[in-house]
Amino acid sequence: MRLRVSAAGCALVLGASAALLASSTAVAAPSKPVVRESPVRQATRSAGAAAASVGPFVEPGFAAGCTWHEFGEGEQPPWWLMFADPLCVEYSKRDITVDDGGALRFLVAEPSRFAIAMVTCHYYQKDHWSVQSTHGATPWVAWDGQYWWDKAARRAGARLTNFRIDGHTVGIGDAVTALAPVFPDVARALSDYGQAAGETGLTVSLPYDLSCALAG
Repeated sequence: MRLRVSAAGCALVLGASAALLASSTAVAAPSKPVVRESPVRQATRSAGAAAASVGPFVEPGFAAGCTWHEFGEGEQPPWWLMFADPLCVEYSKRDITVDDGGALRFLVAEPSRFAIAMVTCHYYQKDHWSVQSTHGATPWVAWDGQYWWDKAARRAGARLTNFRIDGHTVGIGDAVTALAPVFPDVARALSDYGQAAGETGLTVSLPYDLSCALAG
């Protein structure tokens, strides 16, 4: 599959691959992008080092009690949401564009989104990604994500679905294969989530968190 992506777009894809990233790479692409892991991926690695159990993606037990807070393109959540528990948010990230400021708005909003997530013991995020050259253009890469953790129960989950490359529906394994020859760092970041042809997801154990264990 021929991939029509610019270096700038792929730098953003790299930063977005885990979807809970603290920040992304610059819009003007570096020659060799740097992968910054999401909290879910960091937790996955820590749990793996401790021989933690890994299973298929499941909804968290607190999901039924979620009050969902929805945010548009580049919209920053209010600071007081860090005190919500559970904290359940949904972000639209479909306007990550190179030429109309969409990518910049995305980059500016991510740190505050990341900050409010780290405090709560029960967190669930859904987001919808689309990276393209300009507004209305066929996306280079698009997908949907779900990410949650329950520090009290010592579990976390992540799932990526609905992958599309140049408007074609693919699985994450297809995306990894298409990206690997040209952008190996992007492919490596996505391959952490699997190589399957369809959607991919997992649930892992988390290290013990005393404050969340006491809070219940």
